[in-house]
Formats: sequence, C-alpha cells, structure tokens
Amino acid sequence: MARIAVGGWHHETSTFAPTKATYADFEKPSGWPGLSRGPVLLEALQGINIPVCGFLDAARAEGHELVPLLWCEASPSAHVAKDAYERIAAMMLEDLKRVLPVDALYLDLHGAMVTEHLEDGEGELLARIRKLAGPELPIFVSLDFHANVTPAMARHATALVAYRTYPHVDMAETGLRTAALMSRALKGEPVVKHKAYRQLPFLIPISWQCTLIEPAVSIYRDVGAMERDPIGSISVPLGFPLADIRDCGPTVQVYGADEAVVNRTADRLAQMVLEREGDFAGKLWEPEEAVAHAMSVARKGRGKPVVLADTQDNPGAGADSDTTGLLRAMVKLKAEGAVLGLLNDPLAARAAHAAGEGSEINIGLGEGSKLPGHAPFQAAYKVERAVSGAFTATGPFYAGSRMQIGPMALLNVGGVRVVVSSLKQQCADQEMLRHVGLEPKDQKILGLKSSVHFRADFQPLAEEILVVAAPGPSTADSALLDFKHLREGVRTSPLGKPFRRN
Repeated sequence: MARIAVGGWHHETSTFAPTKATYADFEKPSGWPGLSRGPVLLEALQGINIPVCGFLDAARAEGHELVPLLWCEASPSAHVAKDAYERIAAMMLEDLKRVLPVDALYLDLHGAMVTEHLEDGEGELLARIRKLAGPELPIFVSLDFHANVTPAMARHATALVAYRTYPHVDMAETGLRTAALMSRALKGEPVVKHKAYRQLPFLIPISWQCTLIEPAVSIYRDVGAMERDPIGSISVPLGFPLADIRDCGPTVQVYGADEAVVNRTADRLAQMVLEREGDFAGKLWEPEEAVAHAMSVARKGRGKPVVLADTQDNPGAGADSDTTGLLRAMVKLKAEGAVLGLLNDPLAARAAHAAGEGSEINIGLGEGSKLPGHAPFQAAYKVERAVSGAFTATGPFYAGSRMQIGPMALLNVGGVRVVVSSLKQQCADQEMLRHVGLEPKDQKILGLKSSVHFRADFQPLAEEILVVAAPGPSTADSALLDFKHLREGVRTSPLGKPFRRN
C-alpha cells in the first residue's frame, strides 16, 4: 500500500479565442464539478468519465491511501487570467506541502493551458511541484489527447499518459492506465526507467484528429500493439493547434525498461505519423452549401438526420458557442425540421423563461462575444420549451456528468429550432436535446456546436456528417491562424508552409 496525493487542473487554451478564464470559471460547476478541495474531491469526482475517476477507482482497488489535494476545470477559452492561475497553483502547492511526505503524486491535467503570463501552465506547475517536493517524488500525470506537451512537462513528470481516443471516450480508462503504470513502478518494475520525447513538425486541425476516421484510427491501433514489454507506456497526443506558443503540436512520449528500445519506438512512431501527414485533411463546407446538401439528403426520405458540425464555434476549442452563421443559413434556406444547439445566450434563455412556453419573443439572439463583423440574429422566436438545464448526460463522452448549464430554452424561428443554454457547453450528448423535448434521431438536420466529440453519441444515428466552416473564432484551418510565437520551421497545417518569424 502506498500513500498517494491526488489532484487535477484542466484548461484547454485557445490563444485566438475571445474570452479569458477567470477564477470564478474554475469555481463553478458546468458539465463537470466545480473547484473541489480536500476530502470533498473524493465525493465530487465519482462515476464520471474523467481520468481522475478512473485513477481513484484503480488506486482504491489496490488498497492505496489516497490524499486529496485540489481538482478543478474551466471550459476551453482564451488565456487563463494570471490571478486565477496563481491562486489555484498556490492552493495546489499549499495542499501538497501540508501532506508531504507521500509515496507518489497523481495529477489529472489537460496539457494545453496558456495563461496571461505563461506559455506553459502545466510545465510551470510541475516545475514548482518539483522544487517543493524534490527530484525523487514519482509524479504520474494523465493528459488530454490535445495536450501540447512541452520539454518542461516531459522533464519534470515521471510519466505522462495521454488519452488515445477523440472523441475522448477513454478518459477514465486513461486514469486506470496511469494507475496501473504507477503501481508497477512503485513495486520496483523498471517501466519508466527510460523516457523518450519527440516533437513533430506540423500542426493538425482538430476536426481531422478524430480517431474514428483515418489516419488516426490506424495510428492508434499500432500504438496499442507496440505497448508491450520492455515498453511500459506510449502516448501520442496530437496537440491543440489553436495555441500560439512555441511548443504547439503533436508529440510522442515513450517509457520503458530498455533505453535503446524506448528510443527506437519513439522514432518509429514519429516517422509513422509523418508518413501520414497529408491524410490529416478533409473537406470544409460553407454554411449555405452544407444546409442545401443536408436538405437534399433529407428530401430523399432515408429517415436519418444529417449532422452539421459547427466547428468554428466549438466551445470545446475555446469559442463562446454563440455565433449565428449556421442558423442564418438554415433560416434563409427554409430548412424546416433543422435543429441548432447549443447556442449560449443567457439573456435569451431568461427572456424565454419570463415569457413562458407558447409565447413569442422578439430578440437579438446570440453573438454575445461581440466578434468583429458579427451581430445578433434579430427575429421573432416562439418559445416551445423552457427547462432547468440540470440533467445527467448518458452518451459515451460525457457519461455520468451531472450537467448544470443554467436555464435552457427551445426556440423556433421559421421552422428551425434553436436549443439555447445559459452556459457554454459542447453539444456532444443526446440528452442535451432530449432535455428540451427533442429526440435527436427524429430530426432532419442537426447543427451541433462541436468539432469531433459529438461523434461519440451522434455518429451512429447520422446519415452523413459535414464539417461546416461557419464564421467563428475557432479557425478550422490552422494555416489561416496568425501565429507569432510558434517555433521556427513547424508547418501550420499538414504539408503546409513552414512557420517563419518576421
């Protein structure tokens, strides 16, 4: 039995997004629990598909003593405010100092946090922990599939273990894998004796990182097959391309007992991804083009909805989930039977609740983030449903999450329905639509503010899936982003031009 400190901190930062993350954003619950500190952490983080839950279950089964520190998350957004970062980091270090000595530390981190004053939020946190706890403390870290793993993160952690699926249906499983690796190491097995870290020289747009389609599905199948003795762990996070930092991009981490095998495996994996570079691409549809195609498919009467991924307003990539470009295309083309969700507009939700079901409200909907060239969609909307926004998710990605996304409403404009929420939340679970009285499989067109996570719950019912580039801040083509801090020579898209600083 070992005494293990447990903590976590999640934020995925788009440096191109409009709204920063404050301390209050980490405090409040949304799709996942709010900031939890001390013993309450063990109670709050139960039965949810997140890494720390998997780790806790495995560690309990092994009989380890668990010492809770702090766990928190905030929805992806622009930079984490300096005040928020320093307050939470201080709490984490204070809690760890209080419980030392421990036999090991487990951290559930994202791996793509950028703050107002730091490019590498997780690398800095790990460096401060090392300074406090010393070089010998085993530190095992679960990471998101989109982690931009930096040299500092690789240096200060004993082992980094990343998700292998996108949609992330293996988050809790990743916590289990991390616990198993830690347990073997604590028993004296040399599973993390040697490490290899490789950075890849190109960025991958998130819509084409999906592990349900090629080339990622084949790459990750090979990763699983290669993880066998003397290799203890392999991770290939594909990075978060919406971060203008030096170390943005895909990486490879390999741990094991034999240094030569570890390095050969890392080189082989890096080469494998490079050989498939050109396959990380796909078609982006213009909004009216996509809606017209979806309407044509619906007229053929196959009975399954066409799903339109509103990828550039994906709150999972830092957007505010409030743009109306895809909605305008649906209304303009009279796409009756189409649904768009979730559109984040707390004022509209409040107005719908005040007016009541069956009423009509004349409002400007959406665009609260006030992006240049955007304006709310002014129209008369019928209020079909007004509900609480509190429900439990059932799909593979958000499984078990006790959603609290504020008052919600189902609005109808010209036969097009809009699902409105009071907090931004990626539309990646069918319960988000059922909560307002819509059965997803019975709709003709589903416009979802998501890039890939929706596929876990919606792909099985879809006739087709189109990735739509409606106007929004989460640019789908990373070659169009105005990078300034990326390291020299990195291609900003697959087979694209190398980045050069002016």
